[in-house]
Amino acid sequence: MFASFGIAALVTLTSLLGLLTSWPYQQETQNWALQARGQDVGNLLAVVVLVVSTIRMRDGSFKAAQLWIGTLSYLLYAYVIYAFAVHFGRLFLVYVAILGLVVYSLIAALRRSPHPSGYPLGAARVFAAWVLIGTGALFTLLWLSELVPASISGQLPPTTAAAGLIVNPVHVIDLSVLLPGMIIIGVLALRRGQTGLFLTLPALVFTALMGLSIIAAMILIIVRGDTSGLVPMVMVAVVVGASVIAALGYARQLREAPMPRSDAEREATSSDEHGKLP
Repeated sequence: MFASFGIAALVTLTSLLGLLTSWPYQQETQNWALQARGQDVGNLLAVVVLVVSTIRMRDGSFKAAQLWIGTLSYLLYAYVIYAFAVHFGRLFLVYVAILGLVVYSLIAALRRSPHPSGYPLGAARVFAAWVLIGTGALFTLLWLSELVPASISGQLPPTTAAAGLIVNPVHVIDLSVLLPGMIIIGVLALRRGQTGLFLTLPALVFTALMGLSIIAAMILIIVRGDTSGLVPMVMVAVVVGASVIAALGYARQLREAPMPRSDAEREATSSDEHGKLP
């Protein structure tokens, strides 16, 4: 819990500095700086979700835990990009600290097993699964439509050149891990696999938060006069809308189950029980 509030505080700090001051992105191209600021807007939204879900988790809410995992997964994605694709500066160690806290918080969360009988098995499950599969396939085709011609010609992809990067980390993470992962989770959910059912809601939360940050970045770019992002922005807005609807429908039918107790709580309970023995 304390780690979550620490993450929230550090993310708020870096995001506000990115939005309100010029120095965090002063070495970046205008395009990449605007994308970073769009991500900052998404990060502030994620902080709100993270704090609310953390507080709700104290009451043992399984739905809140799912929301929490999805939000931390989004922040993991975001701060991998900050740490590796923003020029070294005064916030570098803060980016690294956030990344470390998020990674180990997620590792700790994996020790808690989901309730196997608390998942939707009807239309909500099917719709959520197809939203993930469709989103993964759509963005895979979008990135490949740019990267395949660039690979054949030997030229930098247009978005990579505009950002002033040697390679776009978004392409790397999306095509190697994120998009295949969405498709796999969707397929597993369709087959009623426990792993897929457990990860469906976190994946939808991730998609919604990421989509909102992309929309924020596109709005900033469009305001600067580049209207080429209008069509992609509408596409992303559709994805966000579908993800939110799917997440709400899935969460509504997700039956709450008590969260597994921590090791400390187990030890305390065990001590109390031993103390009662004659």
